[in-house]
Amino acid sequence: MRAEGARSRGNPYPTVVELARRARAMVAERPGTLRLRTVGTSRAGRPLWLLSAGHGEHQILTVAGAHANEPVGGASSLTLAEDFVRDPRVLDELGCTWHFLLCLDPDGTTLGERRFAEHPASAPTLDGYYRGFYRPAFISQPEFPPVDTDPHTAMPESRALTRLIDELRPVVQFSLHGVEVGGSFLQLTRPIPGAPRAFRSVAAELGIPLEYRPFDGMGWFVDSPGVLVLPDGSPADERDPSGYTSQATWMYAMRHGTVSAVVEAPFWSVAGVSDPSPVTRPQREISRAAEILLSRAKQLEKVLGALADQPPADERRLPFHTAARELMDIGPGVVDTWNTHDAHGLGDAELATTVGNSVSLGIAARRIPLRAAAMMRSALDEPPEALDTLVRDWSQELETTFVARWVPVHRQTALHIRTMLHLTRQLVSA
Repeated sequence: MRAEGARSRGNPYPTVVELARRARAMVAERPGTLRLRTVGTSRAGRPLWLLSAGHGEHQILTVAGAHANEPVGGASSLTLAEDFVRDPRVLDELGCTWHFLLCLDPDGTTLGERRFAEHPASAPTLDGYYRGFYRPAFISQPEFPPVDTDPHTAMPESRALTRLIDELRPVVQFSLHGVEVGGSFLQLTRPIPGAPRAFRSVAAELGIPLEYRPFDGMGWFVDSPGVLVLPDGSPADERDPSGYTSQATWMYAMRHGTVSAVVEAPFWSVAGVSDPSPVTRPQREISRAAEILLSRAKQLEKVLGALADQPPADERRLPFHTAARELMDIGPGVVDTWNTHDAHGLGDAELATTVGNSVSLGIAARRIPLRAAAMMRSALDEPPEALDTLVRDWSQELETTFVARWVPVHRQTALHIRTMLHLTRQLVSA
């Protein structure tokens, strides 16, 4: 099965069940090349499957499905594993054993698998994507376990991943991500010589725009267009509005000398994010984005009324409500971060100084309330008609305002795969 394996049911990506089924079939066909085992279970008892290929000295780890709304990583993992089956000499030449954690968050991903159900996979739309959207609240994202001083207990998925990192001590850990609208970018926990050029070359060949100055990871050093590097190689904590403090598993792996590479692939690309043209009045662009974010949050609150603070009686809908409520409350904090961002020492990439970054900012300002509205729609037993209208109108406005174009899944996975192979070759031959 290539990346298009689930299209017959309206989903262009393999589901959690299909990932495991296909992995088992691949192992049965090539037991000498591939192995499959579980490395833990999710909170709901779903297995965390690790598919391994090759027998080389260098351990490579790919983590897919860290975020429930980003299913492309599983498709990329299966596709690369199939490539290894067809030509195992690649692993022999690299001297690698390549491990694929097929889905780090199977519970969350399963909740979001309705995202394409209302539209044919041959022509996905943002409206269809958001009507099934789910991304857990920050505290429930397994790639971000709590720091030792935080009172919260790490999720079993997080503990399984850190155990796996301790076991493998990989040369590199790839974390495969996807963004619904925008461009691609790469985050590295330490510089890799030649990596920025190779990554930009891959994106250009595939016709995928780069986020010229990505503001995701605003505290990271902008090495060059589309590439962020952890400023000094030291771990950094993240804190959400509730006070929950975490440290990404990308940082955890640094204790073993592992470099982590986070690869983002857009589902719908926006050419404007790559525009390097300077902006005359950056603060005006920030203010405009802030006004969109805050006004739409207020509009959503008004549409919901008392429903905004009433958790659903059906516990299966509660994760949607929790995540939506979090997004509805973060607007002021996000705007404050935008207004106080200091890029001194971070590549001097101030916010909204390029057209591309202003476009990225405008997308984010619309995406946050749209995600909240979409998940609140799923949380409510009888969502108001006005809420359904918001999801439809905001989805269509996001698509048309930025001329968002669907990126075929085979190009999304090619970006992941070719980037991973380029970086692995550079690291194991160094």
